[in-house]
Formats: sequence, structure tokens, C-alpha cells
Amino acid sequence: MQRRRFVAGAAAVIGIPAFAAAAAHADTPRFSLGIASGQPHAGGMVLWTRLVGSDLPDHVAVDWEVADDEQFERIVARGREDADAAWAHSVHAEPTGLAPDRWYWYRFRALGQQSESGRTRTTPAADAAVATLRFAITSCQRFDVNHYAAWRHVAAAGLDLVLFLGDYIYESAQARDAIRAQPGGVALTLSEYRARYATYKSDPLLRAAHAALPWLLIWDDHEVANDYANLRGFDLAVDMRARRSAAYQAYWEHMPFPKSARPVGPDMRIVGRTDWGSLVRIHRVDDRQYRDLQVCPKPGHGGSNTVKLADCPELLDPKRSLLGAEQERWLADGWDLARPWNLLMQQSLMSRFSWTDPAQGATYWTDAWDGYAPSRTRLLGAVAEKKVPGLVVVGGDVHSNYVADLKVDYDDPKSAVIASEFCGTSITSLSMAQSRVDAALPFNPHVHYGRSDQRGYVRFEMTRKELRASLEVVDRPADPASGITTAARFVVDQARPGPVAG
Repeated sequence: MQRRRFVAGAAAVIGIPAFAAAAAHADTPRFSLGIASGQPHAGGMVLWTRLVGSDLPDHVAVDWEVADDEQFERIVARGREDADAAWAHSVHAEPTGLAPDRWYWYRFRALGQQSESGRTRTTPAADAAVATLRFAITSCQRFDVNHYAAWRHVAAAGLDLVLFLGDYIYESAQARDAIRAQPGGVALTLSEYRARYATYKSDPLLRAAHAALPWLLIWDDHEVANDYANLRGFDLAVDMRARRSAAYQAYWEHMPFPKSARPVGPDMRIVGRTDWGSLVRIHRVDDRQYRDLQVCPKPGHGGSNTVKLADCPELLDPKRSLLGAEQERWLADGWDLARPWNLLMQQSLMSRFSWTDPAQGATYWTDAWDGYAPSRTRLLGAVAEKKVPGLVVVGGDVHSNYVADLKVDYDDPKSAVIASEFCGTSITSLSMAQSRVDAALPFNPHVHYGRSDQRGYVRFEMTRKELRASLEVVDRPADPASGITTAARFVVDQARPGPVAG
């Protein structure tokens, strides 16, 4: 009876008889891109799905429900959303009034069909004395070069939260040595970005990781274009305002962000904070949309370069910022001085990394924090001045595992360690030869671990006294059934910044 009433209600919304709706739509799977949840808070979260099918009307009613049991015998919240063709029939439901610090299950219904069910949770109340937080950092999941075995292990790892740090899709054409097909060429238009997300979400292991637990997400460059900065990309002939508008819209359409984050033209806000009880404040920043352009690019192009400091003194210009002045102030003003931990979600490697001996002339990559060293100094200087407790910086982008100390002044051997960094490797995306990293590590003694030949994720367990990190590496990246190995373990003492092997 409940199902018949639902079908009748959905059919009434789009103006056709119930029996016709069921007949017309029963054979097209509407929820094949999966479901997801994100942006959890103490009273709720965002629930996402997207309807698919070439025969969808402009507006479709989608019902959702949340239960506190897996069998959906105790429904605690329900509602209806309008899936609009202008926004790719995506759904961003925002239940509220849920109990803090507990798990829930959710699902959707539309056009006579029901989605799979997902598992999500709320955060603890802001003042709750929380014992632990278990989370993973993940990034860089190029579809065509490897399989998503890492996601199967993330889903089964007993975590509370996934932190995704950028490069959810790659806009580029299929690699010549691809191991699985990726339709389409370089994504430039809204329809092309939408198609690219649909390809990525066709992977069952990625969909399962979304359905298993909530995510907090930030983007990096490949959601739009490689190494883009503000409104400039590598190809100066491309209209980056139009391209960024299309890419940001497709991103919002496929991610569990709230309606308030829906982009307006080339602008979308992903910056925010999440408190996990009284244990940790999680800060999310955007290092693409507001940054100053990279200096000393390759002739005739935008984007990044690898340059000697002596040949590019603009690297030391104090007016330049990776985050933009407004976001720098937002971050500096929002460090939590009461909780034992602050966790900064950002996109790339923050610690200094010279590819040559600094004593003989340092060489830096201009796209990450080395390209904006004064901006890094301001950020870490404010952390030192305010004595921000337990700062851990996490990042991705470079397709390598790096574990490092963060300092205000890397040229001073006596400069204090003020924070810890874990830059996690990619889920699938390929990196440089390990020999290049090995050659550079002696020039960067603050980096305790550097491996470019590993794919996987980093798993963390945080308590009030310490943070334990395990670098999880898939054994065979090209095999979706691959096992996984812990390559290294590190511990951060809350009272003593800097990761220690253990």
C-alpha cells in the first residue's frame, strides 16, 4: 500500500497517471550513479543522489527518508525534493533535528523506484567529550590509469569520516596507456563535465565508499583544469570563466554539498569548518579559486613550472597569496584554542621541498606552497604566535606519500616544529619515479617519509592525547580485488608537534 501511494504521488507531480508512470519508467535504472552523504553536523547532514535517463521530465519529485535502523522500521526524518533538469536532476536533501553522534541509514524514491540504502552519521555535539575520531584522507582518483581497490578497503576500515582532498575527476582525455576506457576527450563544457562524473560514478567500489559513510570534500585543480589558478589555466586561449562555471556546476551537481553552496557562475564556496565534539576542529580551505597566479610560468602558458629561486625572485613577493587575503584572515581568525586538535584540509604539500641543494640554489615547484612561500610563512607564523594546539595539516595532489614537520623558517635549523603534515598519495593517479624523490630527500631533512610509488590512502585514529596514522598501500593498483598493506605508521603527540615513526 505504501509503495502504491508513493507511485501515485510521484505520478501526480509530473502530471501523468500512476500506471503510465510505472510502465514508462520501470525499465530505466534511475539511481545508477549511487547515493552519498556529506557535510555532517550535530543535527544532520546532506544526502545526495542524481536521477539519470534521457526520458526524464524537467521536474521530478524525489522522496527521501532517514532511519535509525538498517531495516528502516524506525523512520526519524523524511522529505521531498524537486530534481530539476537545469541541475542535472541532482538531489541535495538536508535533514535536520537528528540526534548527535550516532549512525543513521537513508534512501531515496522516485518514479516508482527505490535507491540502495546508505549509512551516514551526525557529528558529536560541539561540547561533547569525545574519545576518538577515525578518518581517512584520500585524493586523486584518475579513472583510466588504475582501479579503485583502495575504496573497497576505505569502506571496510571502520571509519567515522572520509576527507577527500581534491581531484575527484580528471578533465583530461584518456591516457594512451589506459587500463580502462574513459569516454570523451578533454572536458570543457557542462555536458562534458557531467559525463565525466557519470563515468567515475559508474565504478561500484567508489559508490560503495560513498554509501558506507559521510564525506567532507574539497576540490583541487583537475575538477576544472590542470594547475589552474583563479581564472587562468595552462592554455591561455581557453575562456576560463566559462569553463570554471561549467566545472563548478557539475561538481555541485555530483557532490553532497548543501543547496546554499550551489554555484553562481564561476563562483562556489567550499570553505568551512566542522567541529567533532570538543576533540577537534576541521578547517576546509580552497587553494584554487582565490589564489594569485603562479609566477614564472612556461613561455606562452599559464599554470605551474619548476624553477630555480635565483631565476624567479617573484617567488618571494610577500603580496602574493595561495589562499587569497580574505581566506587567509578567515583561517587565522578561526583557529580553535580550546580543543586539543586543529585539522587543516588543504590541497597539496605544504612543507618546503627543494629539488636541489638549497645551499647551492634551491629549486621549487610553483603550484604548491613553495610557489607562495610568504603566504605559508604568514599562516604558520600566526599558528606559532597564537600557540594553536595540535595542528595537523593534510593534503594530496602530488600522488605521493609525504610525512613532514612544519616550521616557520626552514632556513634556520633551530626553528621550532609547530605542526605536523601528512600529504597522502593518490587513490589511483600515477606519479614520478621514486629515484627522483630519493635524490631530493637529503635536501629536505624535515620530511620523514617520501614515496611516489605507492597508491592508497592514509588512515588515522585521533584521541585527546595522540594521533596515529597508517599509510595504507594497495598491493596491485591495476587489480580491483587487490589487497592492501600498511607501509608505515606514525604517531603525533598532542603536546609535541611533529610526526614520529611508530
